[in-house]
Amino acid sequence: MNTTDIKPLEEKLHEQLRGMEPSKGKRIIRKLIMAALGSIPWVGGFLAALQSFKEEGAQLETNALQRQWLEEHKIKMGLLARDLAEITERLDKLGEEIQTRMESEEYLILIKKAFRIWDQADTEQKRGYIKRLIANAGATALCSDDLIRLFLDWLDLYHETHFAVIREIYKNPGITRYEIWEHIHGIFPRDDSSEADLFRLLIGDLSTGRIIRQHREVNYHGQFVKKVREKKSTSSGTLKSAFDDEEPYELTELGKQFVHYVFTDVVVRLENENTVTQP
Repeated sequence: MNTTDIKPLEEKLHEQLRGMEPSKGKRIIRKLIMAALGSIPWVGGFLAALQSFKEEGAQLETNALQRQWLEEHKIKMGLLARDLAEITERLDKLGEEIQTRMESEEYLILIKKAFRIWDQADTEQKRGYIKRLIANAGATALCSDDLIRLFLDWLDLYHETHFAVIREIYKNPGITRYEIWEHIHGIFPRDDSSEADLFRLLIGDLSTGRIIRQHREVNYHGQFVKKVREKKSTSSGTLKSAFDDEEPYELTELGKQFVHYVFTDVVVRLENENTVTQP
């Protein structure tokens, strides 16, 4: 990267930021953008480094480490500008009725937390989940902000392999572990393999986190009914497989809300809480 490379980059960056800049009467969107940018530590250093390149390009050009740092963060800054533009454009289209929500300190705190996690995300898929969650949290009021913060923690904690399991259970309520693995991978490994151990871990993580559970019958009052276990006269002599094909799994109510916010696009406003898009 040389000085001539930096100048177009700086111009492009300012273009992206100007594209996100709201019109005169839309200070709310401006506050949202600034909250997001202010939550990511390297943004200020990146802009300062660009200015230094402009003023002292010849000197900085000899610093290979700084050039590499700028090159890496140039890409990430482009992704940040793109995602912020998509979120603000989407929220801006929803109209004046959500402006109070977007301007609230509670929502701006969610924005800051979301983009700190966005900055640490390893994949484009996870950044997409974070983007969808924060947009939906601004557009709808199905969950409290405490739950939105929990969902952000889950996005930070879990990996795409966890989300693949969640998607299968969401699309196929009552699916077994055998069917989950079959849909995702197809070929079955041995029960004593590392793949089977990983699958047990995924199911255990999501069960402990109260996102999924084995199917349970409930009574009229919503109370879980105890299972009546049948006594087996003979035993197979082996433990239950990691790919068991008997116990059905489902999302918990908390898991359903997580899916609603993270895997679906909410296209209606606060007063009409319906979704139309499948994950």
